Amino acid sequence: MAAAVAEAPAAGRKAKRPRDEMTRQTAEWERPQSRLAATLTHLVLIVISLILVSPFFYVIAASLKDSGSLFSYPPTWVELPPYWGNYTKLLFDSNFLRWLLNTAIVTLSVTGLKVIIDSMAGFALAKLPFTGRKLVFWLLIALLMVPFAVVLIPLWTICHGLGILNTYFALILPPLANPLGPFLMRQYILGLPTELENAARLDGLSEFGIYRKIIMPLIKPGLVVLAIVIFTGQWVSFLWPLVAVSSDNLQLLTVGVAAMRAKGAVDYGLWSAAGVMSLVPMAIFFFILQKQFLGRSMAGALK
Repeated sequence: MAAAVAEAPAAGRKAKRPRDEMTRQTAEWERPQSRLAATLTHLVLIVISLILVSPFFYVIAASLKDSGSLFSYPPTWVELPPYWGNYTKLLFDSNFLRWLLNTAIVTLSVTGLKVIIDSMAGFALAKLPFTGRKLVFWLLIALLMVPFAVVLIPLWTICHGLGILNTYFALILPPLANPLGPFLMRQYILGLPTELENAARLDGLSEFGIYRKIIMPLIKPGLVVLAIVIFTGQWVSFLWPLVAVSSDNLQLLTVGVAAMRAKGAVDYGLWSAAGVMSLVPMAIFFFILQKQFLGRSMAGALK
């Protein structure tokens, strides 16, 4: 009897050994397969990244070449030493710095005002019960479907009647009426719990106090996204600045750089340098806010 009991664990261990051996062999077989899949995935991602980055690389390389090197055959991808004459000519022989300043003033003003106005409008549409709230929301959705070309002439007529053409007001005020921001903020604020607002009302906070002390801290990631969308859209805006302003001292980057081509023969090196310089501020703004957005999102997830 005792011998049978002693043999039972040994038999169990013998039965487990083939299973453990099969599991080990399977793991050893799957390890090279997973490494191969990971290697192929990285290769595909590298190829896709190179394809996406190649236009930017070409523009940067073209901005560092003179006119003769741009059309030489066979082409040279990188000219050594680089030719900085395009940037010198752009900064000192054109009105580029003035265009850059105008674009920064208009874009930052529109972004700051839109973030405040759109967040307040989104709070009202999401949390405040007033007559016609649904009608206003559906009107915003309808306005999103209207192309800008349809309202271009009426908008110019209104600005002309107000006497604000060829001023900063003509570049700053009309973009504030874009309905995309209130729609985004309304959808974001709808996801916030109503209990926080009710508790704040019981503590005696006004509606504006709830917006400032409760809603604003909770929607900071949404505000960052809205700021990025507004900033990038306004920075590359072309049609309305072209119509609203005719003075060269008030031109924005998009219109000014396009006018460089219209004035005479195209200097592709100079044009490429203008494109690179125009993208740098927008890229800096995007990456700064991206870090803040990721930091706040991670902090909220950890909490």
